[in-house]
Amino acid sequence: MYCPKCGTENPDDAQLCRSCSWVLTSISTVAPSPDAKTSGLAITSLVLGILSIFTLFLTSLPAIILGIIGIFKIEKSAGQLKGKGLAIAGIVVSGVSLILILPMMLGILMPALSRVRMIAQRQVCATNMSALGKAMLIYASDYNDMFPLPSKWCDLLIEHADASESIFCCKGACEGPCNYAMNKNIEGLGADAPPDMVLLFETSPGWNQCGGPDILSTDNHKGEGCNVLFNDGYVEFVKIKDINNLKWMAE
Repeated sequence: MYCPKCGTENPDDAQLCRSCSWVLTSISTVAPSPDAKTSGLAITSLVLGILSIFTLFLTSLPAIILGIIGIFKIEKSAGQLKGKGLAIAGIVVSGVSLILILPMMLGILMPALSRVRMIAQRQVCATNMSALGKAMLIYASDYNDMFPLPSKWCDLLIEHADASESIFCCKGACEGPCNYAMNKNIEGLGADAPPDMVLLFETSPGWNQCGGPDILSTDNHKGEGCNVLFNDGYVEFVKIKDINNLKWMAE
């Protein structure tokens, strides 16, 4: 047991402290000294625990850590420190705030994270479509400014423009191998087509797909719209309310 006066450790059956001759009792191991100080860690733990209610649990973890350290030091202080109840209260209050507030915070953050992910997928899709536009230009430079046949455009870009199969897929789509289609009305026009005329657009999974607005799909982006590659090489995410304004034929 520890001497409550000087803190010296003595055998459990000792009656007098071997250092200061203080009379020892079994209560000495648990009873704090009359002049024991309240642990600053315990006080801080309780304060941070209370603050965690108002700071959206930002102070909860520090409160729990300080509370545990405070309890450990109080038990090892041989009665020179008190405040174990304060430390326990700080830990409990912090834990309760976490239990109550964390689900609410997750409910707020999850939709935001889902939105960020969807925007990132949309951007990757636009990057892939832009790469396909460059492949179209490479092909056209070798074939008198004419784009590949709409009925074979995927195969021809891979064969003659070294297009990678990975750029034919939209990250927001569940399936492949290609989530884009070529405007059938571009055939025979090539560089002579209007710059704002649709060249490629998003559609359901397939390969060498071509057509018009009847096969356009917004499913890859939760029905909000789709990426479109125009004849001038510009890629734009067209919102669903603006899809009817797209130019599919040369005037």
